[in-house]
Amino acid sequence: MSQLCNLKLYPFVKSTKGVEYVLNSLTFGNKNGKVRNTLRQNGRGYMHILPKSYDYQSCQLHKIIDKYLSTFHVPLCTIRKESFDRNRYDDGKRGYRNLGLVLSGIGLVVALCDAPSFTKVDFTEKRFFRAAQYGNIPDLKKALADGVDVNARHPLGWTALQTAAINGKVQVIKFLLERGADVNAGDQFVNVYRSAMDKGWHSLDVLMYREEEFSDRLNNKATYQGFTALHYAVLADSKECVKALLDAGADPTIENEAGHRAVDYARDGEIKEMLIKHAVRYDEIQREKEAEERRRFPLEQRLKQHIVGQEGAISVVASTIRRKENGWVDEEHPLVFLFLGSSGIGKTELAKQLAGYIHKNKPDGFIRLDMSEYQEKHEVAKLIGAPPGYVGHDDGGQLTKLLKKSPSAVVLFDEVDKAHPDVLTVLLQLFDEGRLTDGKGKTIECKNAIFIMTSNLASEEIAQHAMQLRAEAERVLSQRLDKNDDGDQEPEHIEISRNFKDHVVRPILKAHFRRDEFLGRINEIVYFLPFSRAELIKLVARELEAWAARARDRHMVELKWDREVLSALADGYDPHYGARSIKYEVERRVVNQLAAAHERGQLGKGSCVQLKAKWHENGVSIGLSVRPPGVKDFVEITNNDYLIKKVDSTF
Repeated sequence: MSQLCNLKLYPFVKSTKGVEYVLNSLTFGNKNGKVRNTLRQNGRGYMHILPKSYDYQSCQLHKIIDKYLSTFHVPLCTIRKESFDRNRYDDGKRGYRNLGLVLSGIGLVVALCDAPSFTKVDFTEKRFFRAAQYGNIPDLKKALADGVDVNARHPLGWTALQTAAINGKVQVIKFLLERGADVNAGDQFVNVYRSAMDKGWHSLDVLMYREEEFSDRLNNKATYQGFTALHYAVLADSKECVKALLDAGADPTIENEAGHRAVDYARDGEIKEMLIKHAVRYDEIQREKEAEERRRFPLEQRLKQHIVGQEGAISVVASTIRRKENGWVDEEHPLVFLFLGSSGIGKTELAKQLAGYIHKNKPDGFIRLDMSEYQEKHEVAKLIGAPPGYVGHDDGGQLTKLLKKSPSAVVLFDEVDKAHPDVLTVLLQLFDEGRLTDGKGKTIECKNAIFIMTSNLASEEIAQHAMQLRAEAERVLSQRLDKNDDGDQEPEHIEISRNFKDHVVRPILKAHFRRDEFLGRINEIVYFLPFSRAELIKLVARELEAWAARARDRHMVELKWDREVLSALADGYDPHYGARSIKYEVERRVVNQLAAAHERGQLGKGSCVQLKAKWHENGVSIGLSVRPPGVKDFVEITNNDYLIKKVDSTF
């Protein structure tokens, strides 16, 4: 009992609130020797369990005790290093034999009363987790009635449902599930040492709480982050708990941080068969749900929510992905795309949105490599890892490490035309058979991955050809409007001709890559065209909406504009820089004025700013009008915007 109390006192060593009061209340008198011997009883006090590297002098509790035991020749902080003479413990006064138990009990009471973690709310939650651990349904009901959330987490990261699962309390599991417990919640507890580091606790404290308030049957060195209640029920080898969780909708396909499902921890028998059966059924249900979702909300619509224009590129990519999702694809070869077009036109953004759709926005589902970093021959080692005997052999390659972690990821090779030819040679095997051998000789299978390359090759030719096609489409539309007088018609969808692809684009690609086998492994070459006038208006509107949101959130300023402003800002579009030129135009002509007005104190909280376009003989400027809070009329402020001159420049 004394040893248990001393262990309970140890977490209180760092916080000495109330300790001095307790020590002051003790009458040491001439009995300091007795107290010293009692504190050192059998050489096993709270000082005994501290490590040798512990800084005794920095602990306030030890200093307080040393103050009361100052008459000793040797201070208390050196007691741990001394040997204890058992004969000095008993000098004929048997009343002091139980003083060790008394002092340890006092330490336990002080720790429980003064420790900051034992507030009223924490005590209620502690009772809640204890009830889940020992199957006390009445205490669970009382804790929930007192306002405890059924999905509340222990300070170290686990839930009550996971506690009940690891301890095989099937009735508690059913009760918590009826009260709305999240059956698929993952454990946030990593391991004893990592959790102690994250919380700033001592590892002994974490170990004690883990064993006493969760389970003492688990390996303390293992990692449990991401474990669900189903994982713990399998570890407990409780068929009833596993069945209760599966009946409540537990997902048997969820993987923990180590990438293991619950079935991976099951022994051969009924539990493993049950998990496999439910996993197959769950996968079928999920596929049906995903198919219904794709029919209701096609991929083209999802991508158009984030991508302005580029309907042709979106259509090609969506059609190819649809083949893969529905099983109409060669499973022995990965999908390979080559995105061609000028800078800032949406190539990288389309790859990101595609990865987010396929992998549900998981970070590991998108791998991006800037190929401008692989312009030298020796940098192939960065991609697949250095061979044995070279520096960095144990580190692995940048691509192979990520593909090994997520073999079905969307991999973006940005600006692939800047890479060294030997790097492209390495990619041949990857694009053809969907596998790659790293520097250690290990083969990584990634046939389910999607590889996307971007390049600015032939961007000038593509842009000129697209503008010619768009001009022709607008001319045809104008003639049609003159005949039909129908103002609701839109220009026809333009498409790059097969003749242009074969006789203009492909020779440029072949001249640069110098190998037909590389181009032959590309499933689809996707062309990105310059923005039309209507698409530029959408881009400007999106950029202004983003700045309006920032102004509202950061400065409590409302921002308004009309279509003339959108048209004036769209004139700043540069085909060489794509959407980035629109972003820079808004920053130069609008945001700069807003920042200057804010610095002069003309924009206060609650103000409303109206953007106006002012047309002049030489161009158009953007002006600001401010309406302070509580005022009805707008007040025009100084316009520092420059004029856009209509000058036709040839380069």
